[in-house]
Amino acid sequence: MTTVESSGLPADVYSAKCPTRQVLDHIAGKWTVLVIDSLMQQGTMRYTDLARRIGGVSQKMLTQTLRSLESDGFLTRTVHPTIPPRVEYELTPLGRSLAEPIAALREWTETHINEIERARAAR
Repeated sequence: MTTVESSGLPADVYSAKCPTRQVLDHIAGKWTVLVIDSLMQQGTMRYTDLARRIGGVSQKMLTQTLRSLESDGFLTRTVHPTIPPRVEYELTPLGRSLAEPIAALREWTETHINEIERARAAR
């Protein structure tokens, strides 16, 4: 079992006080899933490319998601000194470690969407 270094307590997502809960909330969010999956598929991307790729995300939510992913160590933000500045985002090894579970979640959703829609319609 993993021990949380900051508290010395065991990692437990079911405990409201455990920092793992915050991380789970963060990585399970739809914008986080879509940003990480997009970067896994496309590699390094600019902000505008991510915004185009992820339909329906507002500028505010994309910016918040990217900042949060950067502060948690899931991606890096590189500013190139051009005019205008060019900003690129790339997954870190930690971010790439989420690729398999996130891709599995996306593939499962795409595979089972018809069953889910039928269940919703039957209500």
